[in-house]
Amino acid sequence: MSAVPGGGGRTGTPSEGHMPAATLSLLASVSTLLCCALPALLVSIGAGATLVALTGAVPQLIWLSAHKDPLFLAAGLMLVAAGALQWRARSLPCPIDPVRAGACARARRTSLRVWGASVTLYMVGIAFAFVLPVLG
Repeated sequence: MSAVPGGGGRTGTPSEGHMPAATLSLLASVSTLLCCALPALLVSIGAGATLVALTGAVPQLIWLSAHKDPLFLAAGLMLVAAGALQWRARSLPCPIDPVRAGACARARRTSLRVWGASVTLYMVGIAFAFVLPVLG
């Protein structure tokens, strides 16, 4: 496998290293939904018994809810770091080989979509955890 032009001797596409960061930020965003948005949604649609059964089966949800401030802080920091990596990767060169160049472009688009979905999920979590309780 040849090195990526301008990649410092690394192999593979430049965006391949950014996909784990985007995936990690997605997992962090999902955890914010599980801690705060899911319980609020279940209660608002009258599924309180489902929430009780869910917390009985997965008691870690209670821990996530009790520690929502550090959870949201960590998830936000991961999103910022993943966004910075996305920004940096936007101008990295892709390989000259057409097949690898296509894979590079697809990896960049996929990574950006995953990051965008993460930000959206994070904002939904913020709304349920911090904004809606204040509004009443």
